[in-house]
Amino acid sequence: MVRVEFLGPIQKAPLQLEITNLSELAEILQEDEAMRAWLENCAVAVNDMLVSSLDVELKDGDRVALLPPVCGG
Repeated sequence: MVRVEFLGPIQKAPLQLEITNLSELAEILQEDEAMRAWLENCAVAVNDMLVSSLDVELKDGDRVALLPPVCGG
């Protein structure tokens, strides 16, 4: 299972999913209307390393985090 966490202002409980890559995760999250807007702007980290490709392979025990943009001062 892969743990998917939503950080910052994304109000969604973590998910445990049987997926093998980030493309599969994107397909699942696109079905959630509230998540669609976030997906366009979020950075994605796999096991605390930022990634830029949906082709990243996932294995059992991996942790995926969606990081929304933030502003601060």
